[in-house]
Amino acid sequence: MSVRIERLLIGPVAPLGEPRVPSGIDKHPAAGRLWLGTEGFTGDAQGDRKHHGGLEKAVHHYAFDHYAAWLTEIGDRPVLRQAGAFGENFSSNGIDESSIAVGDVFRVGGALIEVSQGRQPCWKLNLRFGIADMARRVQNSGRTGWYYRVLESGFVEQGDELQLVERRSPAWTIQRLWRTLYVDVLNRDELAEMAALPNLPDNWRRHAQRRLSTHSVEDWSRRLEGSPAS
Repeated sequence: MSVRIERLLIGPVAPLGEPRVPSGIDKHPAAGRLWLGTEGFTGDAQGDRKHHGGLEKAVHHYAFDHYAAWLTEIGDRPVLRQAGAFGENFSSNGIDESSIAVGDVFRVGGALIEVSQGRQPCWKLNLRFGIADMARRVQNSGRTGWYYRVLESGFVEQGDELQLVERRSPAWTIQRLWRTLYVDVLNRDELAEMAALPNLPDNWRRHAQRRLSTHSVEDWSRRLEGSPAS
């Protein structure tokens, strides 16, 4: 598997939406090589470091292939006219949640990165798109994007190829992870297997373990519908 990074995007923290919430979701193409460290690209930032960025969310990848479906579903909005609408750092064509799996390791430029998790959409997408339920739409669609952790830091630039080095859990695609979390939510066999994934972040593992022990699903409303005070 090899795919070209069509756009490498970064952005500073800036006010978002009418409440002017601090956010780094507004990403724009970067010029030249950028250093990719363990917590992300030089010049990239997140407004809420508790829920965004960090070691397990150093790089966000979103398939540009999905933009056509969004244009059909929500109409021609300015935010969808170029890559970066979903706050992604990598934009590409040819791979998506059905082909990318947890634990996939890629060489890109001088860095080595590993798929860590899917994206759990939050309410800032509602402000970004001006659609009250956009985060829920993204979650329901399965077109969520995914994150990488950085195994080896290095320089990366637009046009570099993501070259697959190793697949550690090939059966656990981001799509399967999404289905377990949001569709077939109390499938005990799937939850048990998910909880045992060696390369899954602890907070995702806890979701599976909690469902197995409580036989119930966590409340998503605050994440999807929250407010600037959330």
